[in-house]
Amino acid sequence: MVRVVVGIKWVPNTQAVRFDPKTGTLMREGVPSIINPPDLSAVEFALKIKERYGGEAIAITMAPPSAVKGLEHVLGMGVDRAVLISDRAFAGADTLATSYVLAEAIKKISRDVGKVDLAVFGQETIDSSTAHIPAQTASWLRWPYVYYVTDLEIKDDKVVVSRVLEDRVEKYELELPSVISVFMESIEARDVRLLHKLRAKIEKPIVVWSNKELKLDPRCIGLKGSPTMVSKITWTLEVPRKKIVYKPKDPEDAARWLISMLLKDEKTSKIFKWVVGG
Repeated sequence: MVRVVVGIKWVPNTQAVRFDPKTGTLMREGVPSIINPPDLSAVEFALKIKERYGGEAIAITMAPPSAVKGLEHVLGMGVDRAVLISDRAFAGADTLATSYVLAEAIKKISRDVGKVDLAVFGQETIDSSTAHIPAQTASWLRWPYVYYVTDLEIKDDKVVVSRVLEDRVEKYELELPSVISVFMESIEARDVRLLHKLRAKIEKPIVVWSNKELKLDPRCIGLKGSPTMVSKITWTLEVPRKKIVYKPKDPEDAARWLISMLLKDEKTSKIFKWVVGG
């Protein structure tokens, strides 16, 4: 039996991102949000672990109240429990402060529900792409950590994971409990089932934890606990698109057409010739 905690992030749709010019933080209110796509791979990975070894999967997220929609989605996928960590005191947190809160929440789950064997995260988030959270959470917990994981096997109190790199696949043996991040798009998330969502609402509704439950030092959370400083924000103008569509006969035809288009433009022609050594 294995207890897996899987972290998800409720992120702003990247087509509608806005920043607070004073704090340099993302403005989330009034902006449509989605589950961070790489985290759906992590949820699927956690569910497969549960199905293979038994136990339960618990989803956690630190987010505004609107993130309930994201937790309802993963409950619909088959996650057993969900915890929303939400408090104005957590607002504006960078990855260090966020990972600290997540680590403390995992500790609380171990105390209140039962020992957590594995914490699973997505590779990175589409709103920042730092990939810091899994590693920093592991550091706070003092658990071993491996990234780019594509496969996992549990043997007694140890776990053997496979991680993919550019030119090889590596295997690591870790002591449990441990933290992993799942290689992006390495596994396709399953569909939501209405039965799972209904069962979750009736049997195990979403639990909300504020700092009243976690009892964390205010100096270590939110903006106060975030050493990252945003000195300046600049806006990049949208790049105009030519909207040219070409339907090639085969891959070679597509390559010839693409090269010809690159050579037509003065800027891309210079870059292309430099890259290929022309």
